[in-house]
Amino acid sequence: MDLKIAAGYIRVSTDAQQEYSPDSQEKAIRAAAMRDGYIIPDEYMFREDEGISGRYASKRQAFTTLIATAKQTPPPFTAIYVWQFSRFARNQEESLVYKNLLKKNGVTVRSVSQPLEDSPFSGLIEAVISWMDEYYLINLSTEVRRGMKEKASRGEAMGNPPFGYCVKDKVFTPDKNADAVRFIFEKYAAGASMRDICYELESMGVRTRKGAVPRLRWVQYILSNPTYIGKVRWSEQGAACYNRLCENLDNVSIVDGKHKPIIDLATWDAVQERLKQRPEPKYVRTNGHMYMLKGLLRCSNCGSTLTWARSKYPALQCCSYHNGACKVSHSISLRKANEAVLSALEEVIGNQAFVFAPSKAVTAPKQDWDKLIAQENQRLRRAKNAMLDGALTIDEYKEVKEQVEQNIRRMNESKQEEDKPQEISLDYINNCKSILEMLRSDLPAGAKNAALKAVIDRIVFNKSEDKFDIYFLP
Repeated sequence: MDLKIAAGYIRVSTDAQQEYSPDSQEKAIRAAAMRDGYIIPDEYMFREDEGISGRYASKRQAFTTLIATAKQTPPPFTAIYVWQFSRFARNQEESLVYKNLLKKNGVTVRSVSQPLEDSPFSGLIEAVISWMDEYYLINLSTEVRRGMKEKASRGEAMGNPPFGYCVKDKVFTPDKNADAVRFIFEKYAAGASMRDICYELESMGVRTRKGAVPRLRWVQYILSNPTYIGKVRWSEQGAACYNRLCENLDNVSIVDGKHKPIIDLATWDAVQERLKQRPEPKYVRTNGHMYMLKGLLRCSNCGSTLTWARSKYPALQCCSYHNGACKVSHSISLRKANEAVLSALEEVIGNQAFVFAPSKAVTAPKQDWDKLIAQENQRLRRAKNAMLDGALTIDEYKEVKEQVEQNIRRMNESKQEEDKPQEISLDYINNCKSILEMLRSDLPAGAKNAALKAVIDRIVFNKSEDKFDIYFLP
C-alpha cells in the first residue's frame, strides 16, 4: 500500500512523567503511524523542550512551528500523532480551536494511547477527554499550591535559593558566596553606604548569579531578605503580594526554616534599624515627568541615560550612578541642562559642525583600510622575493603586481569615500534652525522632546568639562 505522510508531536511537562519519556513517546508514535499506513519523516517529528506546560500554546515553540507547517497549502502531512491528547493541549478552548483549524486544512490529530473509532460519538468522546485534561490541570495547580503551603509551614526550602545559598538534599545550604553576604551585612551595620559596598564588591570580583556587577537594589534586597537569618517567606498570592524589599507583608507567612542562617540576629536587627532610618532616595527613575531632554542626555562615563532626579529643584542624574554601577556623578539641574543644550545646538547649527551618529542599520565593523593596504604591500614584497628566488617568473610577478596595485587603488578610494564628510543640505540646516526656534518657544515639553528626537540621536554630557556633545541622526 502507498504510505501517507504524518507528523509527530512530543511533549514531557514534568520529571514525574518519565514513563512517557520523549524517546518512548516517539517509538509509540512511529509504530502507531505505521500501523495506520503513515510514515513520519524526521523533519516532521516535533519535540518540545522538557518541562514545558501544555496549558498555553504561545509558550510552546515546537507546537507553534507544527501548526504553522500544517497550515501550508497543501499541508505536507495529513495527520498528527501524539501520545495522549493532553500532549497536544490541556486547555480545552485552545485544543478545539487548533483541531478545528487543522481539520479545515485536511489534518487530523490522533492519540496513540486514546484511539477513537470513526463514529458519530468520536467528537463527543474527544471533547470529554479534552475537558478531563483541563480539569486535571486545574486540580493539579490547586494540589501544587496546597503542597507548597504545607511545605512552607514546615520551614522547607521554597523556590530558587537566594544569593549565598545552594540546595542540598532539598535544604538551603550556604555556599561559596555566603562570605560575600556576611560582608554586605557587616559593612552596612558598621555604617558603610550601599554605594560604597557595591564598589567594594565589584573590586573583590563578586558578581550576582547572572554575572552582573552588584548594584544598589541588589544589595538592598539582600539586606531585606529574612532567609539569611534562617526564615522562610511564602504567600499563596505569590511574590506579587510584596515587593523585592519585602514590604506589604500582610498576606505573607514568615516562619522558621530548616536551613542554616548566614547572619546572626544582632547583625540583622542592626541592619533593619538602619534601613528604617534610611532617608527617601534622592534619585528616582520615573516615567511620570516629561521634559525636553528626556531619553536624549547620556553620561560620558558609562553611556547610561540621565533621568529625572527627586530633589528640591528639578535635576537629572545618571541612572547607573543611582544604581551603583557608575562611579561618576553627572547630576545637573534641569534648567542648566536645557540652557546648555540650546546653546550647544545653536553653536553647531551656526558653524555647521554637525556630528552624525553611526547608522543603526550598519552592524558590520568599520574596515581598517590602512591595515588591509599594508597586507597587500606585504603580499607584493613576498611575490618579488619569490621572483628573485626563481619561484615565480617575471610575467607571473607582473600579474601579481598588477592585481595588488588594483586592490590598493580600490581600497584607497573606499577609504576616501568613508572619510569624506557628509554633505549637509540647506533644507536640513533650515529644518534644524526651525527646531531651535521651536525649542525656545512656549511649547509643551513633550512637543520639544519629539522635535529634538526627530534630528538628534543622543547628547553626551561630560560634567568634568561642562561639555555637551550632540550626535545627529544620519
